[in-house]
Amino acid sequence: MRVLLTADLHYTLQQFDWLQGVAADYDFVVLAGDLLDVASPVPKSGQLVTVLEHLRRLSGKTGLAVCSGNHDLTARNAAGEKYADWMTQVRELGIPCDGDRFDAEGMAVTICPWWDGPASQAAVGAQLAADAQDRQSLWIWIYHAPPAGSPTACVGSRTVGDEVLLAWIDEHRPSAVLCGHIHNAPFLENGSWIDRVGNTLVLNAGRQIGPVPTSIVIDTDRNEATWLSMMGQQTQPLSL
Repeated sequence: MRVLLTADLHYTLQQFDWLQGVAADYDFVVLAGDLLDVASPVPKSGQLVTVLEHLRRLSGKTGLAVCSGNHDLTARNAAGEKYADWMTQVRELGIPCDGDRFDAEGMAVTICPWWDGPASQAAVGAQLAADAQDRQSLWIWIYHAPPAGSPTACVGSRTVGDEVLLAWIDEHRPSAVLCGHIHNAPFLENGSWIDRVGNTLVLNAGRQIGPVPTSIVIDTDRNEATWLSMMGQQTQPLSL
Protein backbone atom coordinates (compact mmCIF):
# COMPACT_ATOMS: atom_id res chain seq x y z
CA MET A 1 0.00 0.00 0.00
CA ARG A 2 1.32 3.44 -0.96
CA VAL A 3 0.05 6.43 1.03
CA LEU A 4 0.82 10.08 0.34
CA LEU A 5 0.84 12.32 3.42
CA THR A 6 0.79 16.09 3.18
CA ALA A 7 -0.62 18.95 5.27
CA ASP A 8 -0.63 22.73 5.60
CA LEU A 9 -1.60 23.53 2.02
CA HIS A 10 -3.06 26.80 3.36
CA TYR A 11 -5.23 27.43 0.31
CA THR A 12 -2.23 27.26 -2.04
CA LEU A 13 -4.14 26.39 -5.18
CA GLN A 14 -1.09 25.32 -7.19
CA GLN A 15 -0.40 22.70 -4.54
CA PHE A 16 -3.98 21.46 -4.70
CA ASP A 17 -3.55 21.25 -8.49
CA TRP A 18 -0.36 19.23 -8.04
CA LEU A 19 -2.27 16.79 -5.83
CA GLN A 20 -4.87 16.34 -8.54
CA GLY A 21 -2.10 15.28 -10.91
CA VAL A 22 -0.48 12.69 -8.64
CA ALA A 23 -3.36 11.34 -6.51
CA ALA A 24 -4.07 8.35 -8.75
CA ASP A 25 -0.51 7.10 -8.19
CA TYR A 26 -1.36 6.30 -4.56
CA ASP A 27 -3.75 4.00 -2.78
CA PHE A 28 -4.53 6.72 -0.27
CA VAL A 29 -3.92 10.44 0.25
CA VAL A 30 -3.92 11.92 3.77
CA LEU A 31 -4.41 15.67 4.24
CA ALA A 32 -3.47 16.36 7.85
CA GLY A 33 -5.04 19.76 8.41
CA ASP A 34 -4.82 23.45 7.48
CA LEU A 35 -6.41 23.26 4.07
CA LEU A 36 -7.71 26.81 4.56
CA ASP A 37 -5.70 29.91 5.44
CA VAL A 38 -6.70 32.62 7.89
CA ALA A 39 -4.41 35.19 6.21
CA SER A 40 -5.82 34.74 2.71
CA PRO A 41 -7.62 37.73 1.18
CA VAL A 42 -10.26 35.23 0.03
CA PRO A 43 -12.97 34.84 2.72
CA LYS A 44 -13.20 31.37 4.22
CA SER A 45 -16.61 30.92 2.64
CA GLY A 46 -15.00 31.38 -0.76
CA GLN A 47 -12.03 29.19 0.10
CA LEU A 48 -14.41 26.41 1.10
CA VAL A 49 -16.11 26.33 -2.29
CA THR A 50 -12.78 25.70 -4.00
CA VAL A 51 -11.36 23.31 -1.40
CA LEU A 52 -14.49 21.15 -1.28
CA GLU A 53 -14.42 20.87 -5.07
CA HIS A 54 -10.78 19.77 -4.92
CA LEU A 55 -11.64 17.17 -2.29
CA ARG A 56 -14.54 15.89 -4.38
CA ARG A 57 -12.27 15.47 -7.40
CA LEU A 58 -9.48 13.87 -5.36
CA SER A 59 -11.87 11.33 -3.85
CA GLY A 60 -12.73 10.17 -7.36
CA LYS A 61 -9.08 9.31 -8.00
CA THR A 62 -7.94 7.61 -4.80
CA GLY A 63 -8.79 6.96 -1.16
CA LEU A 64 -8.78 10.17 0.84
CA ALA A 65 -8.79 11.15 4.52
CA VAL A 66 -8.86 14.69 5.94
CA CYS A 67 -8.50 16.20 9.40
CA SER A 68 -8.91 19.82 10.43
CA GLY A 69 -6.16 22.13 11.62
CA ASN A 70 -6.13 25.44 13.43
CA HIS A 71 -6.65 27.41 10.19
CA ASP A 72 -9.75 25.38 9.31
CA LEU A 73 -12.03 26.51 12.15
CA THR A 74 -15.22 28.14 10.90
CA ALA A 75 -17.82 27.97 13.70
CA ARG A 76 -18.26 27.59 17.46
CA ASN A 77 -19.70 24.63 19.35
CA ALA A 78 -22.04 24.76 22.33
CA ALA A 79 -19.06 25.36 24.62
CA GLY A 80 -18.01 28.38 22.58
CA GLU A 81 -14.94 26.62 21.18
CA LYS A 82 -14.00 26.88 17.52
CA TYR A 83 -14.32 23.89 15.22
CA ALA A 84 -14.45 23.05 11.51
CA ASP A 85 -18.18 22.67 10.95
CA TRP A 86 -17.59 22.21 7.20
CA MET A 87 -16.28 18.72 7.86
CA THR A 88 -19.92 17.61 7.67
CA GLN A 89 -19.78 18.57 3.98
CA VAL A 90 -16.56 16.58 3.58
CA ARG A 91 -18.29 13.54 5.11
CA GLU A 92 -21.25 14.02 2.74
CA LEU A 93 -18.76 13.57 -0.11
CA GLY A 94 -17.98 10.12 1.27
CA ILE A 95 -14.56 11.22 2.58
CA PRO A 96 -13.50 10.11 6.10
CA CYS A 97 -12.75 13.16 8.24
CA ASP A 98 -12.87 14.62 11.77
CA GLY A 99 -14.22 12.15 14.31
CA ASP A 100 -14.26 9.16 11.95
CA ARG A 101 -12.58 5.79 12.21
CA PHE A 102 -12.18 3.40 9.29
CA ASP A 103 -10.33 0.19 8.47
CA ALA A 104 -8.09 -0.27 5.43
CA GLU A 105 -5.66 -3.04 4.49
CA GLY A 106 -5.62 -4.45 8.02
CA MET A 107 -5.14 -1.03 9.61
CA ALA A 108 -7.48 0.94 11.83
CA VAL A 109 -7.35 4.69 11.15
CA THR A 110 -8.64 7.33 13.59
CA ILE A 111 -9.09 10.91 12.35
CA CYS A 112 -8.97 13.57 15.04
CA PRO A 113 -10.30 17.13 14.79
CA TRP A 114 -8.36 20.15 15.96
CA TRP A 115 -9.38 20.87 19.55
CA ASP A 116 -9.77 24.46 20.72
CA GLY A 117 -10.55 24.08 24.43
CA PRO A 118 -11.39 21.63 27.22
CA ALA A 119 -14.69 20.42 25.77
CA SER A 120 -13.30 19.59 22.32
CA GLN A 121 -10.14 18.19 23.90
CA ALA A 122 -12.26 15.85 26.02
CA ALA A 123 -14.18 14.78 22.90
CA VAL A 124 -10.94 13.78 21.15
CA GLY A 125 -9.83 11.89 24.26
CA ALA A 126 -13.14 10.02 24.32
CA GLN A 127 -12.83 9.26 20.61
CA LEU A 128 -9.37 7.73 21.08
CA ALA A 129 -10.48 5.75 24.14
CA ALA A 130 -13.47 4.34 22.24
CA ASP A 131 -11.39 3.41 19.19
CA ALA A 132 -8.80 1.75 21.45
CA GLN A 133 -11.42 -0.84 22.39
CA ASP A 134 -11.44 -2.18 18.82
CA ARG A 135 -7.93 -1.46 17.64
CA GLN A 136 -6.12 -3.46 14.98
CA SER A 137 -2.48 -4.53 15.27
CA LEU A 138 -1.77 -1.42 13.17
CA TRP A 139 -3.57 1.66 14.49
CA ILE A 140 -2.91 4.97 12.72
CA TRP A 141 -3.93 8.42 13.96
CA ILE A 142 -4.37 11.45 11.70
CA TYR A 143 -3.85 14.48 13.94
CA HIS A 144 -2.80 17.97 12.83
CA ALA A 145 -0.16 18.76 15.47
CA PRO A 146 2.90 16.67 16.35
CA PRO A 147 3.56 15.69 19.97
CA ALA A 148 5.52 17.87 22.39
CA GLY A 149 9.20 17.08 22.77
CA SER A 150 9.52 15.54 19.32
CA PRO A 151 11.91 16.92 16.67
CA THR A 152 8.88 16.88 14.35
CA ALA A 153 7.65 19.81 16.49
CA CYS A 154 10.96 21.70 16.44
CA VAL A 155 11.01 25.45 15.81
CA GLY A 156 14.72 25.95 16.51
CA SER A 157 16.00 25.69 20.05
CA ARG A 158 12.69 24.34 21.39
CA THR A 159 9.66 22.29 20.42
CA VAL A 160 6.06 23.50 20.41
CA GLY A 161 4.11 20.30 19.98
CA ASP A 162 0.93 19.08 21.66
CA GLU A 163 1.42 18.02 25.29
CA VAL A 164 -1.99 16.35 25.41
CA LEU A 165 -1.21 14.29 22.33
CA LEU A 166 1.99 13.12 24.01
CA ALA A 167 -0.07 11.84 26.95
CA TRP A 168 -2.56 10.12 24.63
CA ILE A 169 0.28 8.40 22.78
CA ASP A 170 1.69 7.18 26.09
CA GLU A 171 -1.74 5.87 27.11
CA HIS A 172 -2.83 4.18 23.88
CA ARG A 173 0.44 3.52 22.00
CA PRO A 174 -0.77 3.82 18.40
CA SER A 175 1.41 2.49 15.61
CA ALA A 176 1.80 5.90 13.96
CA VAL A 177 0.63 9.51 14.06
CA LEU A 178 0.42 11.37 10.73
CA CYS A 179 0.58 15.11 11.31
CA GLY A 180 1.71 18.54 10.14
CA HIS A 181 1.35 22.02 11.72
CA ILE A 182 5.03 22.78 12.42
CA HIS A 183 6.14 23.92 8.99
CA ASN A 184 9.91 24.19 9.36
CA ALA A 185 10.65 21.19 11.58
CA PRO A 186 11.92 18.89 8.79
CA PHE A 187 14.26 21.62 7.50
CA LEU A 188 15.93 22.52 10.81
CA GLU A 189 19.16 21.09 12.22
CA ASN A 190 17.42 19.97 15.42
CA GLY A 191 14.20 19.04 13.65
CA SER A 192 13.03 16.07 11.63
CA TRP A 193 10.21 14.76 9.45
CA ILE A 194 10.28 11.41 11.25
CA ASP A 195 10.51 10.39 14.91
CA ARG A 196 9.50 7.73 17.39
CA VAL A 197 7.75 8.40 20.67
CA GLY A 198 8.20 5.08 22.41
CA ASN A 199 7.18 2.65 19.69
CA THR A 200 4.89 5.15 17.95
CA LEU A 201 6.08 6.46 14.59
CA VAL A 202 5.48 10.21 14.07
CA LEU A 203 5.56 11.77 10.58
CA ASN A 204 5.38 15.48 9.71
CA ALA A 205 6.08 16.50 6.11
CA GLY A 206 6.41 20.21 6.94
CA ARG A 207 5.57 22.97 4.47
CA GLN A 208 7.32 24.74 1.62
CA ILE A 209 6.43 27.51 -0.81
CA GLY A 210 5.91 26.88 -4.50
CA PRO A 211 3.62 24.70 -6.60
CA VAL A 212 4.67 21.37 -5.04
CA PRO A 213 3.98 20.72 -1.35
CA THR A 214 6.30 18.79 0.91
CA SER A 215 5.05 15.24 1.28
CA ILE A 216 5.84 11.82 2.71
CA VAL A 217 5.31 8.63 0.75
CA ILE A 218 4.54 5.69 3.05
CA ASP A 219 5.15 2.35 1.33
CA THR A 220 3.96 -0.52 3.52
CA ASP A 221 5.17 -3.17 1.06
CA ARG A 222 8.72 -1.82 1.17
CA ASN A 223 8.30 -0.92 4.86
CA GLU A 224 9.77 2.53 4.28
CA ALA A 225 8.84 6.21 4.27
CA THR A 226 10.30 8.83 1.94
CA TRP A 227 10.23 12.59 2.58
CA LEU A 228 10.03 14.68 -0.59
CA SER A 229 10.87 18.39 -0.56
CA MET A 230 12.87 21.07 -2.36
CA MET A 231 15.88 19.67 -0.49
CA GLY A 232 15.54 16.36 -2.33
CA GLN A 233 14.40 13.13 -0.75
CA GLN A 234 15.22 11.09 2.33
CA THR A 235 14.12 7.52 3.03
CA GLN A 236 13.84 5.82 6.41
CA PRO A 237 12.51 2.38 7.45
CA LEU A 238 9.00 2.30 8.89
CA SER A 239 9.37 -0.69 11.21
CA LEU A 240 5.62 -0.76 11.87
